[in-house]
Amino acid sequence: MISKSQIQALLKKGANNTTLTNIFTVGLLTLAVKGLGFAKEIVIANNFGLSELLDTFYIAVLAPSLIYAVFMGSFNSVFIPNYVSTLKTNKLLIGRFQSTSFIVTIAVAAVFILLSFLFTDVYLEVFYKGHTPSYYALIKTQFYYVAPCILFWGLSSIIGGLLTIDGEFRFSSISSVFTPLSIIVCLIFFREALGNLVLAIGTLIGSFLGFIFVLIIALKRQIIHIDTPDFVSQDVKTLFKQLPAKLSSGLLVGMNPFVDQFFAAQLIIGSIAALNYGIKIPAFAIGIIGIAVGNVMLPYFSKQAIDNRAEIFDKVQSMIKYLVIGSVVITIILFLLSSTIVSLFLERNAFTSSDTEIVSKIQQMYLLQIPSYIIGLIMNKFLTSINKNNFMVVTSVISLTLNIVLNYILIREMGVYGLALATSIVSIVNSVILYIYIYYLKKQHV
Repeated sequence: MISKSQIQALLKKGANNTTLTNIFTVGLLTLAVKGLGFAKEIVIANNFGLSELLDTFYIAVLAPSLIYAVFMGSFNSVFIPNYVSTLKTNKLLIGRFQSTSFIVTIAVAAVFILLSFLFTDVYLEVFYKGHTPSYYALIKTQFYYVAPCILFWGLSSIIGGLLTIDGEFRFSSISSVFTPLSIIVCLIFFREALGNLVLAIGTLIGSFLGFIFVLIIALKRQIIHIDTPDFVSQDVKTLFKQLPAKLSSGLLVGMNPFVDQFFAAQLIIGSIAALNYGIKIPAFAIGIIGIAVGNVMLPYFSKQAIDNRAEIFDKVQSMIKYLVIGSVVITIILFLLSSTIVSLFLERNAFTSSDTEIVSKIQQMYLLQIPSYIIGLIMNKFLTSINKNNFMVVTSVISLTLNIVLNYILIREMGVYGLALATSIVSIVNSVILYIYIYYLKKQHV
């Protein structure tokens, strides 16, 4: 039996561990932010249920979200380890590195916003055939308001990365609160005035406020340094060498929601909304654990990889072990309580008991991916920190191919539930492959 003194010693050790403290802090903040995000979903469900407007909004926001995740998110992921390298080797170059990164972010955002506006009709005709003109018009009008979010998300991502590297995890985590809060305010107070654009405008306002927030914090902490851009320094060259692989893997992974929505669009109206509701609780659990650990560990891995690469492999494996145990327990609890959770939080007004039955079953299928998704996220962060992004292109190709095959098979057997189950199976396979690869890398350093 563990004595009181041993418990006190463990608590003291944990309190003195900066990394654990940061993970715990980000975890609590993520819990609050995700809690508000879930409150947003309750308000949306109360107003729209499984409706056409909600389907069209999720389609409208999907392309900007994919562009951000693939291009802005990928750039930020390779930005952090290489910026850490610049900090350790030559601090005089950080202004040039930052300026180069900001220019790339703004340029990429501008290009993709323009392309998004030009090719929206083609995109809808290819992926979402067979709907009415009013359906397509509703998607496009919402999309035009959501597209500019790409720029604000990209800039927020870079500045948030700088705050994270600086050890300021709190404010970079809090910035995510503005979008759900803005949508809730718009729905409660301005739904009639904004009409069908209420969700899109709420998203745009929230993304802008999030950017302004992190910018103010970064300026106060004096961590933004603007200098002459430098595209030829060694760390910048390494960043750009890693970027194609990271972009490719991000694009392939980001295509999975497109694939799911494509198959869901072939089903009855409301199927896309049902999938999005069904992923909320799994995403909530993943966000609290995965984002908290992932956001802290990327800069940590980046610093440790420079100092002692061999030792970092043991730390990654130890972390994976504890995350698997904790996430499996969470998964079992949520799986058993799935119907109760959906009924408690969503079933009211436009969201009926029949909607609860559909969403709770979808949710159970998605919940199966929690352990594999979380450890997969950590392994991705680790591989990014040591600039091993090329292998993730391979795993992304496998995941996308497997997802398409499983969707095609399971949708005929299980309908919309098969799409959710396919996602979980793909996540498990992806994590197994990544773990085997990391084990192989460890043997290379022994």
